[in-house]
Amino acid sequence: MTRRIAILGAGESGTGAAILAQKMGYDVFLSDFGTIKDKYKAELTARNIAFEDGKHTENLILNADEVIKSPGIGEHVALVQQIRKKNIPIISEIEFAARFTSAKKICITGSNGKTTTTMMTYHILKDAGFKVGLGGNVGQSFAWQVAEHDFDFYVLEISSFQLDDMFDFKAEIAILMNITPDHLYRYDNKFENYVNSKFRILQNQTSADSFIYCADDEVIMSEISKRNIKALQYPFSVQNQTEQGAFIKDNILKIITKNEEFSMKEEKLPLDGIHNKYNSMAAGIAAKLNEIRNEKLRESFQSFQGVEHRLEKFIKVGGVRFINDSKATNVNSTWYALQSIDGQVILILGGKDEGNDYGILKDLVHQKVKAIVCMGADNTPIISAFSGITELYDTHSMTEAVEKAYTLAKEGDTVLLSPACKSFDLFQNYEDRGLQFKKAVREL
Repeated sequence: MTRRIAILGAGESGTGAAILAQKMGYDVFLSDFGTIKDKYKAELTARNIAFEDGKHTENLILNADEVIKSPGIGEHVALVQQIRKKNIPIISEIEFAARFTSAKKICITGSNGKTTTTMMTYHILKDAGFKVGLGGNVGQSFAWQVAEHDFDFYVLEISSFQLDDMFDFKAEIAILMNITPDHLYRYDNKFENYVNSKFRILQNQTSADSFIYCADDEVIMSEISKRNIKALQYPFSVQNQTEQGAFIKDNILKIITKNEEFSMKEEKLPLDGIHNKYNSMAAGIAAKLNEIRNEKLRESFQSFQGVEHRLEKFIKVGGVRFINDSKATNVNSTWYALQSIDGQVILILGGKDEGNDYGILKDLVHQKVKAIVCMGADNTPIISAFSGITELYDTHSMTEAVEKAYTLAKEGDTVLLSPACKSFDLFQNYEDRGLQFKKAVREL
């Protein structure tokens, strides 16, 4: 009997899951409460996959043997609760796709640095000639690639939302960058629930697998001491030397794995800032675990271009440097951004505030920030947090914010868009916010 699978959400991951499910012989129904983009409708129609948008037809979903849920759909949604009551298993696209590939999976999670580390790892492997796919939160849907390609490796950026619906999935190489409070509204406002979600990256790992993690992150180190971790451990640190893994000593990055040693001058790493040292160390360990030659790894590090919307050095206007860090959707990301910049900063901050604690930014703001240009529908929390520390300006559009920042800057200063907040109050997503920033700068 043909198994029936219902898919909730018809974005990149949902459409990819539908294509793979059809290929594997499932009876597929895809449902999106919003409007499906034309490019995905065209793909579904061309393959005769049943779908709907603008509604959820419950009887066509609740008769499924299994449900694949978009990571953006929370547990509080009434339909999800109905599916749970009927004991229909709910899984992620990542979980589903992994059933149908024997490729080695390098999986990256963390509150910050996921995308850059993922892109860097992918760049290094691809540069070395590996047959490798890029998926998860970046690139094409993992499931879509499994349906249409024959890769030997996948580099996957995986969010806590995706991890929540993964059960039998296993990462052959798991990378945990850091853990700071984020998305707590999805975790009953309990940090411990979010921490447990992030550690699901280790589930099902054996002694044949590898766990790469930041040894400078107090939350990670505290949790490791409580858990029975079977995988080989490769810590990375800028503070202390490690027996294996990666560290920086005397301005030299060293990576030690399986009796192999790699070294490179810190100054030759492609991106600025302490967070990018962490990203490089994590990606470098993953590369060495896959036996990439030292010379090739050095070349790949130096040719890596970075990620759009993440500390993207955009252009200079009138001697003022503009940096697009729209991907900084939490306070910790903005701390890293400020820490990486020399000289005086005009900081564009704000957006959908989910109860942010701006306390960790105050010292850096006092040291480096000439003015904060608030940009959001409601800037009250930011104005309250930084009142008396620096100049504050209240704006409610990207054009207004960029123009104000430019008038405050002088030659040699940096205007930094690093919002520390989600984008959904004024923008579709962080990409839209970053593109609007670049457009506004070009129009100065």
